[in-house]
Amino acid sequence: MGVGIGVPICIECGTHSNPCRCKVVGPTLGFLAFAVAAVVEWPVGALVFCFRHHKGRRIMAHPATVVYPSVSNAVPI
Repeated sequence: MGVGIGVPICIECGTHSNPCRCKVVGPTLGFLAFAVAAVVEWPVGALVFCFRHHKGRRIMAHPATVVYPSVSNAVPI
């Protein structure tokens, strides 16, 4: 038997951006964009953190504070 890799699906309910009050596509794309950005930015942020703590923290926080919300909010469904 093989082990399958599932696709992450994120659901956000209680939103006012569409009549259904639930979003699936935006949060899912936001999570995938977050994961791609994190793979690149977290190692860079960790290296920068060794020399400039504040700048390294900002780099490592960028996927969660900027990438995910902007992609998630760009898609209303």
